[in-house]
Amino acid sequence: MDVNTLRIVATLASFATFIAIWGWAWSRSRRGSFDEAAQLPFQQD
Repeated sequence: MDVNTLRIVATLASFATFIAIWGWAWSRSRRGSFDEAAQLPFQQD
């Protein structure tokens, strides 16, 4: 296994991780939590 193969594997693993995080963040089950967090700066004590 040479260094270029390792670079390809690292790139593909990083891309797969990015897609997984993107999918988690845009899932419908997380929408309520993110909407609530988005309103935190506007809430008064």
